[in-house]
Amino acid sequence: MTLVLKKAPTFKAVAVVNGKDVVKDFSLEQYLGQKYVVFFFYPKDFSGVCPSEVLAFQERLADFENLGAVVVGCSTDSAEVHKVWLKTPHSENGIQGVTYPLVADETKTIAANYGVLAGEYFYDEEGKLAFEGSPIALRGTFIINKDGIIKYESVNFFTAARDIEAILRELEAVIHTETTGGICLANWKKQKAEVVG
Repeated sequence: MTLVLKKAPTFKAVAVVNGKDVVKDFSLEQYLGQKYVVFFFYPKDFSGVCPSEVLAFQERLADFENLGAVVVGCSTDSAEVHKVWLKTPHSENGIQGVTYPLVADETKTIAANYGVLAGEYFYDEEGKLAFEGSPIALRGTFIINKDGIIKYESVNFFTAARDIEAILRELEAVIHTETTGGICLANWKKQKAEVVG
């Protein structure tokens, strides 16, 4: 089931911001009325693919910020693991230098509420709680507008990293349709003369 046109599920969780600071009650609600949010899930810190796209978001962070958006990442790893990963050099599969928030979804409830948990809990024949699948997040990407409504959603499997340029295009399209009332045809690109509201 899609979350597009629905209120983004709310949460309060531990996050690491500015590459080092731990915030205990981080929430996307702090951006309501002020910023667009590009909220993305990735499977695991220190995995083979995840550093490439976490770093790619950082490389284009100024482009997102120029559009009035913030980038927030989330995995089911702990804040402690996030902190170690953020201190680890790129040559050692780390993401040193990343400044946007990384949310720690240890309970897996955020991923479940956004529909990107790669499995599900169930009760087995003995009445014991069990899990089928992988208890980590798929690569989910959500663009949330200033009213807290999800306007774009994409989910894919672990092994294929995202195209950051394509996500920027989707953000530009969301902003364009909301600020001008216009439409975006196939292969639409934001014109340089357009003003972002």
